[in-house]
Order: sequence, then structure tokens, then C-alpha cells
Amino acid sequence: MKFTRKGPSKNLRDLRGRGGGGGLGGGLGGGRLPIPLPTGKGGMAGGGLLMLIVIVAAVFLGGNVLGGGGGGGIGGNLDDLGVAPQASGAAPDPDAKLVDFVSNVLDDNQQFWESQFAAGDKQYEDAQLVLFNRPVTTGGCGPATSASGPFYCPADSSVYLDLGFFRELRSRFGAPGDFAQAYVIAHELGHHVQNKLGIESEMRRLQAEDPSRRNELSVRLELQADCLAGVWAHSTYERGILEPGDIEEGLAAASAVGDDRLGARSPEQWTHGSSALRTKWFTRGYEQGRADACDTFAGSL
Repeated sequence: MKFTRKGPSKNLRDLRGRGGGGGLGGGLGGGRLPIPLPTGKGGMAGGGLLMLIVIVAAVFLGGNVLGGGGGGGIGGNLDDLGVAPQASGAAPDPDAKLVDFVSNVLDDNQQFWESQFAAGDKQYEDAQLVLFNRPVTTGGCGPATSASGPFYCPADSSVYLDLGFFRELRSRFGAPGDFAQAYVIAHELGHHVQNKLGIESEMRRLQAEDPSRRNELSVRLELQADCLAGVWAHSTYERGILEPGDIEEGLAAASAVGDDRLGARSPEQWTHGSSALRTKWFTRGYEQGRADACDTFAGSL
């Protein structure tokens, strides 16, 4: 991905190396495009549609844009990222460039969604992204550990990420590349969009109302986050940020974290969706570039 460096994100909290407060495995235009709320019996919610703005009115262009991305000349100032100043003579952070890349992806996602909300007379509230490499306490979702994998906590509107997951994504799951990493962040911020629009809380209510649909509803929520990540990816294509191979990296990452790839062979055990479904819905968001194409709660998947 090709980012123009804008400095570290004000919304990134770097808690690596110490415990402290605070799952993936867990064109331009205008108009109001709805994402319907989930309904108790499947399909669209009767009555009021949940309105989400997506400003991508241009038709998806033909040609091969599925074409590995590289770093975008990214540097980093760890003091500005909220890291405690290093003692004199301390070794530099080996992940400084990766931290800065994460910061750029975080800001680009949130600036995109802020513009969509504003176009629909809605106010977007920024999420925080917390980096950690030892157990930390979230603001309402229990402890976060490296074993948790990346996840979004709706209680404190924060994404939790151990950078070691990106190395595991490359070495264990065969999904290398900077856009694979960007997909992970965009997916979790898709959950933040769902949270701010009330989709996540409605899904939780329906799970409590009908426990037999718990896994099915979870899958639908996760696939919608994949689709919203694809919508953001479409915007990066429109803005010329993508490099050859980037989308293929994102598709590889979506496939790598499918439930069937992670050991849940039976669909009844799925909580995030199969590799094929995750790839399908990310691709749908990317090709359509509209959030109203991300209604995973209506009909079959």
C-alpha cells in the first residue's frame, strides 16, 4: 500500500512491554444507503432500516485490479505513539515501521468512515487501537492475551492487537503482505462501525432471545465486517493507494482465517464463517464499494 506519511495516529495506544488497561478470530458521490438491522427470524428487520452512508457511487471499473504490495516508505516515532521513552542506549523498536503502518491504516479507515457518517448526518466516533504483547485488561471485555487474536471490544470501542499475529498470519497461515495486515485492521474497524450503528447490540439481543441461532448470527456479523473491510478497500483502489497484489493478499488473509481452516469442520461450529464465505463477502464489498451490499442478515449466505 502507498501511504503518504501523516504521522502517528492519536488513536493508537502502545502498551507493548507492560500490562495496563485497555476477533478477527474473533468513487465519490452521495446518498443514503441502508444496512438493515438483523431480525429475530432471519431476513430484514421490519420497519425502520438502519441507515449507513457509503460514498462510492462510481461503478466498479473493469480490468484486472486484483493484482505483493510493499511498504509505503513508512517510518515511526515511538514517543509520539505513546510508548514510554526508551532508556539511554536501549535497542530501537524492531517493529517501528510496522507500528507506523498500523497507525496509517487505522487513520485511513477512520477518515473514510467518518466521511460516510457525515454525509448521512451522523457522527462517527473514533475507535482506539491498543497494541500489546503481554496480558492487558480491556475496558469491559475481559483480559486480552496473545492467544485471543485480534479482536474488537464494543464496551470500550477499542481494537486489541498483538503484532505477533501478523507474523503468525504469514508463517502459519500463509498470508503474507502489508494488505493482509490492513485487512485484519479493517475487519475489526468494521465491527466498530457495526457497534456505532447498533447492529452489534441488536445481534446480541437476538442471540439472547434465541440461543439456537447464536453461532449463525455471529457468522453473519463477522461476514458483514469482512464486507465492510472490502468497502474500505474499494475506496483505497479509487484513491490510488493499492499496489499490485494487495487485494490478493487481503483475499489470502480472509481465506486463512475461515473456521474450516482453523479446525471447525462442521458448519454448526462456525462463529466467523468458512474460508469461502469470508472471501466471498470481502470480495463483494470490494467490488460493489457500497455498504448496502453488505446485508449478510437477509437470506442465505
